[in-house]
Amino acid sequence: MSAVLNPTSKLRSDILFTLVVLGGLYAAYIVRNVLLLIYVSALFAVVLSPVIQLIGGIHIGRWRPGHGIALLILIFGLAAVLTSFLVFAIPPIFHDARSLAAEWPRRLADLTNKAHSIPFLQDVDMAKIDDYIASASGGAFGFFRGLAGGLFGLFTGIVLTAYFIIDGERVFAWAVTLVPVDQRERLSRTLLRAEDRLRHWLLGQALIMLCIGICSLVAFGFLHVRYFYVLAAYAALANIVPVLGALSSLGVAGMVAAFDSWHKLLGVLIFYAIYYQLESAFLAPRIMKSTVDLPPLGVITALMIGGGMAGILGALVAVPTAALVAVLIDEYLVQKHSSVITHDHEFEHTGTSHEF
Repeated sequence: MSAVLNPTSKLRSDILFTLVVLGGLYAAYIVRNVLLLIYVSALFAVVLSPVIQLIGGIHIGRWRPGHGIALLILIFGLAAVLTSFLVFAIPPIFHDARSLAAEWPRRLADLTNKAHSIPFLQDVDMAKIDDYIASASGGAFGFFRGLAGGLFGLFTGIVLTAYFIIDGERVFAWAVTLVPVDQRERLSRTLLRAEDRLRHWLLGQALIMLCIGICSLVAFGFLHVRYFYVLAAYAALANIVPVLGALSSLGVAGMVAAFDSWHKLLGVLIFYAIYYQLESAFLAPRIMKSTVDLPPLGVITALMIGGGMAGILGALVAVPTAALVAVLIDEYLVQKHSSVITHDHEFEHTGTSHEF
């Protein structure tokens, strides 16, 4: 009798397990935005941990800041730098924006006349384009609602990142306990390798951001583009999101230059065309290869998948996620014989010989 019931009991257990997994996947899909925010916060906690450790290493007499104090020092330091920058950047922009709002009807009429002088733009109604942009952005209410949502998400991400930085070791130790005991040491070493690669990604991305910031500062200053220092800072910060950040900085800089003259707009377009050709062909592949150790095809594929799945946030975490996946594949799929290696130096030698 027991031999007859056992297959049925096993079948019921399998069905129940399948339903639980499907239910969990469905619940994860519903709260995917929250899970993505948690994942992004965890990644930034990993890459910012060395900065916290560096601040924590400062000694003032016998006093040494702990993790919490070091995190507060970093936050207040970044806030002070941002505030100082905005104090110099906002007043002229606000003054010109108010003047532009007052003169917008006249500027729109001039822009319409210039557009009608171009053969293939003779039938374009700029007023309809202006109305379309206003309706697409949701008007003033839609703009401020989107801004409030973005600020809330940013604040939530900062709080989560802070918690991951402070309790990161405890979370890591708890996560490792979820796997079998005989696999914990191997998983710990693999995740530490992934952590090191993620920090290298931040270093490589910072170098690329520094390059675009300095080059755009020089180019926009030479072209006498208005707010060239603000545009350079935005180009550097936006470049943390590959491709999408470059397109947004190009759009903003081009729009500002177009309000002055077509010559400045042409200069901005030429600068971006030359720079991003150099970055995509020379800078980014070499920097990312030497820091993250990912091939350019892997970077592009990760960006396409991340952007398609989660938009800007997906593109932001695409490359570090690809680096994490590459380490896991390298350990668990490529190194078939690594489980029989017992010595740490042999493990490290085998890992470097199969590194992506």
